[in-house]
Amino acid sequence: MKNLHSFFCLLLLAVSFSSCNPNDDSNNNAGPNDDAFAQNFGSAVARDFIGQIVDMDNNPIQNVEIKIGTSTTQTDVNGVFIINNANVYQKFAYITAKKTGFIDGSRAMVPTSGKNNVKIMLLPNAPLETIQSGVVSEVSIYSGTKVKFQGGFQDENGTDYSGPVQVSMFHLTPSDENIDKLMPGMLYAQTATNQEAILETFGMLNVELRGSAGQKLNIKEGQTAEITIRIDDSQIATAPSSIPLWHFDEAKGYWKEDGVATKVGNKYVGEVSHFSWWNCDAPFPLVTLTVTIVDANGNGISNVGVGLIANGNSWPVIGYTNTNGQISGLVPSNQTLVLNVYPDFYSCNSSNIIYTTSIGPLSANTTLSNIVINNSQTIISSTVVGNLVKCNNTNVTNGYVILNRAGSYSVSPVTNGSFSFNEIYCPSNTQFTLKGFDIENLQQTDSINYNFTAPITTIGNLQACTAVDEFISYQIDNNPTVFFTQNVSGGLTGGNSFGGNPSFYVYGSSINTEFYIGSSNVLTPGVYTTPQFIIEGSGIYIGSGTTNTMQFNVSQIGVIGEFMDMTFSGTYQDPNGGNHTLTGVAHVIRDN
Repeated sequence: MKNLHSFFCLLLLAVSFSSCNPNDDSNNNAGPNDDAFAQNFGSAVARDFIGQIVDMDNNPIQNVEIKIGTSTTQTDVNGVFIINNANVYQKFAYITAKKTGFIDGSRAMVPTSGKNNVKIMLLPNAPLETIQSGVVSEVSIYSGTKVKFQGGFQDENGTDYSGPVQVSMFHLTPSDENIDKLMPGMLYAQTATNQEAILETFGMLNVELRGSAGQKLNIKEGQTAEITIRIDDSQIATAPSSIPLWHFDEAKGYWKEDGVATKVGNKYVGEVSHFSWWNCDAPFPLVTLTVTIVDANGNGISNVGVGLIANGNSWPVIGYTNTNGQISGLVPSNQTLVLNVYPDFYSCNSSNIIYTTSIGPLSANTTLSNIVINNSQTIISSTVVGNLVKCNNTNVTNGYVILNRAGSYSVSPVTNGSFSFNEIYCPSNTQFTLKGFDIENLQQTDSINYNFTAPITTIGNLQACTAVDEFISYQIDNNPTVFFTQNVSGGLTGGNSFGGNPSFYVYGSSINTEFYIGSSNVLTPGVYTTPQFIIEGSGIYIGSGTTNTMQFNVSQIGVIGEFMDMTFSGTYQDPNGGNHTLTGVAHVIRDN
């Protein structure tokens, strides 16, 4: 049994690799070459992105470090991020999401010229077992999936490591309903002969190793580890006797062929030389399939599940349409597929099929336009429209609105104030909430309850006029501004790393990021130089001894319980010798 996860790895975004040509034999004799392979991606372009990062319970995660091309930002309290004009390729964009306490997440996709939507689900990074270096060890999980270590480890600099090793493991099965949100990148791969391929997975394994100081470790060069991945019961009969192994290149954003696994009973066994994600996959020639789901009025329906089932499969692989009702990606060619449409997983019974058809075999790129869903007995469609305005009733130009129904989130960017959602819902569950955010002015609406009405739910104006009480924001060079709206503090004494008596400081933190700035002997408003500052998180560390030309303008120092206000700007030199500009604003309640 083969699972077509590749079709939905581009969740919430309509994309296609329309230039892929699986029959192109021009490089069949060439070995892997990243530069040559990257020519498949097209020219460099600037694209806009909006997305949401959630945990395994679909709860939003704040302060996740997001990187697209050279642009970085962090998610807000709703797990939402916005990056505009990111440097990507016409046919390939790679988004990474990192936060301490979670396994690094990512998504790869073909970006559109509009606002690209993406949703990533992060796995918790919980150590399963602690082993010792220099000793042969075996770590296993409930499914029978396991790893056998020879005992040699090294850090990211290649230095030998001696001591305890914390091992985190996660076996992602093909039948996991969230596989397309949890797996890295997409199932797009570079073969050993430098060809493009689409993969059909028989199971993935993530292993992360940490030393006693929390540093990342890997297998010592020259050694290997034996991995054993259990095959799903429903796949055993059709699982080949041997299958290629693929590792996920976290720097490039796609899978690379790297070894072979052998079927032993109900498991695949193979050897690997390092750890990130590993995948037991059968490669296939690929075509692009694009689907658009619309209601009876021709409006694209967002957040409906589109499932593909190959011959013999016992479960569908489901992805969800974007705000235009589209979903697209790569599928194996020359196979007959069953396409089902399901109502939103969290709002209705996901097993309730509201449309089904058989398609294929597909020998060329295919577009299925305007599949009409018109079944008012089980689902109803509604277009939710409204306008987000500022406190002065002018349109918000930099913001978004979140629609939440039964724990399922849709995000609509604001275009000159206007927003819209095309949704389907069950007659038994018509409730939803809206919450709007004015990013530019750090204002938001309350979470407001509504009920769907068909065919249009007219909201009118939402006013984002509830201020975020405390915040610290900073911007490095031309990267997106980073905001701290929770876990912020400030004061004149103690509890900081700057010394002096007293010391002025402000501080913001998330699980994986910290920001300090301050200076000794600051008692009154004014302009001060030679401040100390620290930025730490997601592999970045700028220490308090950093060479800098920073100055900060303190406009208010209230008593305890009142606000401290300041702006700061200047340049600094990073540990690698690069010069950067740093600007920011702090509006923080004084704690001491």
